[in-house]
Amino acid sequence: MQEPTEGVTPVDSNPLRLSKIKKTAAGIPAAISSLNHGIRKMGVVKTVKTLLMVNQKEGFDCPGCAWPDPEHRTSFEFCENGAKAVADEAMKANVNPNFFKKYSIKDLLGKSDHWLNKQGRLAHPMVLKSGNSHYESISWDSAFDMIAESINAMDVPERGVFYTSGRTSNEAAFLYQALVRSLGTNNLPDCSNMCHESSGKALGSTIGIGKGTVHLDDFNKSDLILVVGQNPGTNHP
Repeated sequence: MQEPTEGVTPVDSNPLRLSKIKKTAAGIPAAISSLNHGIRKMGVVKTVKTLLMVNQKEGFDCPGCAWPDPEHRTSFEFCENGAKAVADEAMKANVNPNFFKKYSIKDLLGKSDHWLNKQGRLAHPMVLKSGNSHYESISWDSAFDMIAESINAMDVPERGVFYTSGRTSNEAAFLYQALVRSLGTNNLPDCSNMCHESSGKALGSTIGIGKGTVHLDDFNKSDLILVVGQNPGTNHP
Protein backbone atom coordinates (compact mmCIF):
# COMPACT_ATOMS: atom_id res chain seq x y z
CA MET A 1 0.00 0.00 0.00
CA GLN A 2 1.08 3.60 -0.54
CA GLU A 3 2.32 5.81 2.29
CA PRO A 4 -0.81 6.95 4.19
CA THR A 5 -1.92 10.54 3.75
CA GLU A 6 -3.97 12.27 6.39
CA GLY A 7 -7.68 11.77 5.77
CA VAL A 8 -7.18 9.68 2.62
CA THR A 9 -7.80 5.93 2.48
CA PRO A 10 -4.63 4.19 1.23
CA VAL A 11 -4.73 2.66 -2.23
CA ASP A 12 -4.52 -1.13 -2.21
CA SER A 13 -1.92 -2.10 -4.80
CA ASN A 14 -2.72 -5.82 -4.64
CA PRO A 15 -3.92 -7.19 -8.00
CA LEU A 16 -7.67 -7.40 -8.50
CA ARG A 17 -8.97 -10.97 -8.26
CA LEU A 18 -11.46 -11.92 -10.97
CA SER A 19 -13.49 -15.10 -11.05
CA LYS A 20 -15.84 -16.60 -13.58
CA ILE A 21 -19.17 -14.78 -13.73
CA LYS A 22 -22.00 -16.89 -12.38
CA LYS A 23 -25.11 -17.35 -14.48
CA THR A 24 -27.52 -17.38 -11.54
CA ALA A 25 -27.92 -15.48 -8.29
CA ALA A 26 -29.85 -15.93 -5.04
CA GLY A 27 -31.38 -19.32 -4.23
CA ILE A 28 -29.65 -21.86 -1.99
CA PRO A 29 -26.09 -20.48 -2.47
CA ALA A 30 -27.27 -17.03 -1.34
CA ALA A 31 -29.01 -18.50 1.71
CA ILE A 32 -25.89 -20.45 2.68
CA SER A 33 -23.70 -17.37 2.18
CA SER A 34 -26.04 -15.26 4.34
CA LEU A 35 -25.99 -17.81 7.16
CA ASN A 36 -22.21 -18.17 6.98
CA HIS A 37 -21.72 -14.43 7.37
CA GLY A 38 -24.20 -14.24 10.21
CA ILE A 39 -22.84 -17.20 12.17
CA ARG A 40 -19.25 -16.07 11.74
CA LYS A 41 -19.98 -12.57 13.06
CA MET A 42 -22.95 -13.05 15.41
CA GLY A 43 -23.06 -16.72 16.38
CA VAL A 44 -25.86 -19.20 15.68
CA VAL A 45 -28.50 -18.06 18.18
CA LYS A 46 -28.09 -14.34 17.55
CA THR A 47 -28.10 -14.89 13.79
CA VAL A 48 -31.45 -16.69 13.86
CA LYS A 49 -33.07 -14.21 16.26
CA THR A 50 -31.77 -11.16 14.41
CA LEU A 51 -32.55 -12.20 10.84
CA LEU A 52 -36.12 -13.16 11.77
CA MET A 53 -36.67 -9.54 12.90
CA VAL A 54 -35.34 -7.85 9.75
CA ASN A 55 -38.01 -5.70 8.03
CA GLN A 56 -40.74 -7.15 10.25
CA LYS A 57 -43.53 -5.03 11.74
CA GLU A 58 -42.29 -5.75 15.26
CA GLY A 59 -38.65 -5.80 14.20
CA PHE A 60 -36.34 -3.27 12.55
CA ASP A 61 -35.57 -1.92 9.09
CA CYS A 62 -32.65 -3.47 7.26
CA PRO A 63 -29.65 -1.09 7.14
CA GLY A 64 -28.82 -2.26 3.62
CA CYS A 65 -31.50 -0.50 1.55
CA ALA A 66 -35.01 0.99 1.51
CA TRP A 67 -36.78 -2.39 1.50
CA PRO A 68 -40.51 -2.07 0.64
CA ASP A 69 -43.11 -2.47 3.40
CA PRO A 70 -45.61 -5.05 2.11
CA GLU A 71 -48.86 -5.51 3.98
CA HIS A 72 -48.34 -9.27 4.26
CA ARG A 73 -44.77 -10.22 5.13
CA THR A 74 -42.92 -13.50 4.92
CA SER A 75 -40.45 -14.74 7.52
CA PHE A 76 -37.54 -13.73 5.31
CA GLU A 77 -38.00 -10.10 4.24
CA PHE A 78 -34.37 -9.49 3.27
CA CYS A 79 -31.80 -10.30 0.60
CA GLU A 80 -28.30 -11.76 0.81
CA ASN A 81 -26.63 -8.34 1.00
CA GLY A 82 -29.13 -7.24 3.64
CA ALA A 83 -28.27 -10.25 5.79
CA LYS A 84 -24.58 -9.41 5.43
CA ALA A 85 -25.22 -5.77 6.37
CA VAL A 86 -27.13 -6.84 9.48
CA ALA A 87 -24.36 -9.24 10.48
CA ASP A 88 -21.83 -6.46 10.04
CA GLU A 89 -23.82 -4.09 12.27
CA ALA A 90 -24.50 -6.68 14.97
CA MET A 91 -21.09 -8.37 15.05
CA LYS A 92 -19.79 -9.57 18.41
CA ALA A 93 -16.22 -8.39 17.80
CA ASN A 94 -15.20 -5.15 19.47
CA VAL A 95 -12.06 -3.09 19.88
CA ASN A 96 -10.90 -2.37 23.43
CA PRO A 97 -8.43 0.24 24.74
CA ASN A 98 -5.49 -2.12 24.15
CA PHE A 99 -6.19 -1.95 20.41
CA PHE A 100 -5.62 1.80 20.42
CA LYS A 101 -2.49 1.44 22.55
CA LYS A 102 -1.10 -0.87 19.88
CA TYR A 103 -2.03 1.20 16.82
CA SER A 104 -1.16 4.88 16.45
CA ILE A 105 -3.12 7.33 14.30
CA LYS A 106 -0.49 6.91 11.57
CA ASP A 107 -0.83 3.12 11.80
CA LEU A 108 -4.60 3.32 11.42
CA LEU A 109 -4.32 5.71 8.47
CA GLY A 110 -2.30 3.03 6.71
CA LYS A 111 -5.10 0.47 7.03
CA SER A 112 -7.92 -0.01 4.54
CA ASP A 113 -11.53 0.75 5.44
CA HIS A 114 -12.28 -2.96 5.11
CA TRP A 115 -9.58 -3.88 7.64
CA LEU A 116 -10.70 -1.21 10.10
CA ASN A 117 -14.32 -2.37 9.92
CA LYS A 118 -13.35 -6.01 10.51
CA GLN A 119 -11.74 -5.18 13.87
CA GLY A 120 -15.18 -4.69 15.44
CA ARG A 121 -17.26 -2.11 17.23
CA LEU A 122 -16.07 0.62 19.58
CA ALA A 123 -16.72 -0.52 23.15
CA HIS A 124 -15.44 2.52 25.07
CA PRO A 125 -15.45 6.31 24.63
CA MET A 126 -12.15 7.33 23.05
CA VAL A 127 -10.39 10.70 22.81
CA LEU A 128 -7.40 11.99 20.87
CA LYS A 129 -5.77 14.67 22.97
CA SER A 130 -3.79 17.48 21.39
CA GLY A 131 -0.26 16.42 20.51
CA ASN A 132 -0.86 12.71 21.16
CA SER A 133 -0.29 9.98 18.59
CA HIS A 134 -2.78 7.45 20.03
CA TYR A 135 -6.43 7.49 20.99
CA GLU A 136 -7.01 6.76 24.66
CA SER A 137 -9.99 5.45 26.61
CA ILE A 138 -11.95 7.74 28.92
CA SER A 139 -14.99 7.22 31.14
CA TRP A 140 -18.50 8.06 29.99
CA ASP A 141 -18.68 10.83 32.61
CA SER A 142 -15.49 12.37 31.25
CA ALA A 143 -16.79 12.09 27.69
CA PHE A 144 -20.07 13.82 28.57
CA ASP A 145 -18.20 16.54 30.50
CA MET A 146 -15.97 17.16 27.49
CA ILE A 147 -18.97 17.41 25.16
CA ALA A 148 -20.81 19.74 27.55
CA GLU A 149 -17.75 21.97 27.82
CA SER A 150 -17.54 22.30 24.03
CA ILE A 151 -21.27 23.03 23.71
CA ASN A 152 -21.21 25.67 26.45
CA ALA A 153 -18.19 27.32 24.82
CA MET A 154 -20.14 28.14 21.61
CA ASP A 155 -20.85 31.85 21.22
CA VAL A 156 -24.10 31.12 19.32
CA PRO A 157 -26.09 27.84 19.24
CA GLU A 158 -26.14 27.78 15.42
CA ARG A 159 -22.42 26.99 15.40
CA GLY A 160 -23.23 23.51 16.68
CA VAL A 161 -24.13 20.59 14.39
CA PHE A 162 -25.61 17.58 16.17
CA TYR A 163 -25.17 14.57 13.91
CA THR A 164 -26.81 11.27 14.81
CA SER A 165 -27.62 7.95 13.24
CA GLY A 166 -30.57 7.51 10.91
CA ARG A 167 -31.22 4.17 12.63
CA THR A 168 -31.64 5.65 16.09
CA SER A 169 -34.89 4.50 17.72
CA ASN A 170 -37.83 6.92 17.68
CA GLU A 171 -37.65 7.31 21.45
CA ALA A 172 -33.92 8.09 21.48
CA ALA A 173 -34.26 10.44 18.50
CA PHE A 174 -37.10 12.34 20.20
CA LEU A 175 -35.08 12.88 23.37
CA TYR A 176 -32.01 13.88 21.38
CA GLN A 177 -33.79 16.47 19.25
CA ALA A 178 -35.55 17.86 22.34
CA LEU A 179 -32.15 18.34 24.00
CA VAL A 180 -30.68 20.02 20.92
CA ARG A 181 -33.65 22.34 20.43
CA SER A 182 -33.47 23.34 24.10
CA LEU A 183 -29.95 24.57 23.34
CA GLY A 184 -31.37 26.89 20.69
CA THR A 185 -30.68 25.19 17.35
CA ASN A 186 -32.26 22.70 14.98
CA ASN A 187 -29.05 21.65 13.21
CA LEU A 188 -29.85 17.94 13.36
CA PRO A 189 -28.45 16.15 10.30
CA ASP A 190 -28.32 12.36 10.20
CA CYS A 191 -27.20 9.74 7.71
CA SER A 192 -30.53 10.08 5.88
CA ASN A 193 -29.69 13.70 5.10
CA MET A 194 -26.13 12.90 4.17
CA CYS A 195 -26.91 9.96 1.88
CA HIS A 196 -30.40 10.53 0.56
CA GLU A 197 -31.01 14.28 0.48
CA SER A 198 -30.68 14.41 -3.30
CA SER A 199 -32.73 11.28 -4.05
CA GLY A 200 -35.40 12.22 -1.50
CA LYS A 201 -35.81 15.69 -2.98
CA ALA A 202 -35.93 14.33 -6.53
CA LEU A 203 -38.51 11.68 -5.63
CA GLY A 204 -40.57 14.18 -3.65
CA SER A 205 -40.65 16.60 -6.57
CA THR A 206 -41.42 13.83 -9.05
CA ILE A 207 -43.90 11.50 -7.35
CA GLY A 208 -44.70 13.34 -4.11
CA ILE A 209 -42.93 11.02 -1.65
CA GLY A 210 -39.24 10.69 -0.87
CA LYS A 211 -38.90 6.90 -0.78
CA GLY A 212 -39.68 3.92 -2.97
CA THR A 213 -43.34 3.07 -3.55
CA VAL A 214 -42.97 -0.13 -5.58
CA HIS A 215 -43.69 -3.71 -4.57
CA LEU A 216 -41.48 -6.63 -5.49
CA ASP A 217 -44.24 -7.95 -7.76
CA ASP A 218 -43.91 -4.78 -9.85
CA PHE A 219 -40.56 -5.99 -11.18
CA ASN A 220 -42.14 -9.14 -12.60
CA LYS A 221 -44.68 -7.03 -14.49
CA SER A 222 -42.30 -4.33 -15.74
CA ASP A 223 -41.48 -3.97 -19.44
CA LEU A 224 -38.52 -1.69 -18.72
CA ILE A 225 -36.36 -1.12 -15.63
CA LEU A 226 -33.92 1.82 -15.63
CA VAL A 227 -30.95 1.79 -13.26
CA VAL A 228 -29.28 5.21 -12.96
CA GLY A 229 -26.23 6.08 -10.89
CA GLN A 230 -25.80 2.67 -9.28
CA ASN A 231 -23.69 -0.43 -9.84
CA PRO A 232 -25.86 -3.47 -9.03
CA GLY A 233 -23.10 -5.81 -10.13
CA THR A 234 -21.02 -4.98 -7.06
CA ASN A 235 -23.30 -3.17 -4.63
CA HIS A 236 -26.72 -4.76 -4.86
CA PRO A 237 -28.26 -8.23 -4.87
